[in-house]
Amino acid sequence: MTIVGPRRTTQNDSDRVLNYAAIGATRSDEVVAFPPHGYRPFEATQRLGSGDARFEAAAQLLMSWGIHRISGIAVSDLQLENPKRAYAEVAYDQDGKPLAPRLPVDAAGMGADGVPQVIAGMTATVEYGWGPFRTPAPVKVVYVIDEPDRKGFACGTRHGHPASGEELFLLTRDETGSVHLTVRSVMRASDAKHMLPMTLMRVGERQYTKRILSALHPTRAAAFAA
Repeated sequence: MTIVGPRRTTQNDSDRVLNYAAIGATRSDEVVAFPPHGYRPFEATQRLGSGDARFEAAAQLLMSWGIHRISGIAVSDLQLENPKRAYAEVAYDQDGKPLAPRLPVDAAGMGADGVPQVIAGMTATVEYGWGPFRTPAPVKVVYVIDEPDRKGFACGTRHGHPASGEELFLLTRDETGSVHLTVRSVMRASDAKHMLPMTLMRVGERQYTKRILSALHPTRAAAFAA
């Protein structure tokens, strides 16, 4: 696994542009039943245990790219946008009234192991695959969920990604204290030349999903930390 912290880059604005229009589609549960035209929806949930300690430990891992790192998915080229042009997420109160935008933190937002925390507007390259078959995929964090009982983030695909769409990784704690991880996505091939890579990714989707959903389970997380 490779992670590179924020550093200077030769990326231009076009490299950071998302390659799909339905930004934020994964926020809604209904997107699974009513996906954007031409997109394939997916959702799966795994129970991780219960209790505040379990939730907090899983959230800390999730928000420092742990779900990818533990799954063996390489994450590199983490970049923070220019703060003056940063992707600012709008927060809402319980009545749906918009509050002040949530401005992303600076490069000091690091996890305990020195890995940058997930921030709205951050760009990265993730690398999917099995064995010698690897597919680099540029993504951008389009929104972050930071609530007392809900933590997570969604990655949108950028130009150069074999897919077009969005994937949400959401950790929740219910009224009984049970902790669950949900993965929700809407995806399609970004263009004709990426039909084969997308087909290969879908062939391995079951194994990929199993790895992702179990990544924050206490047994795997403890082994990773060790």
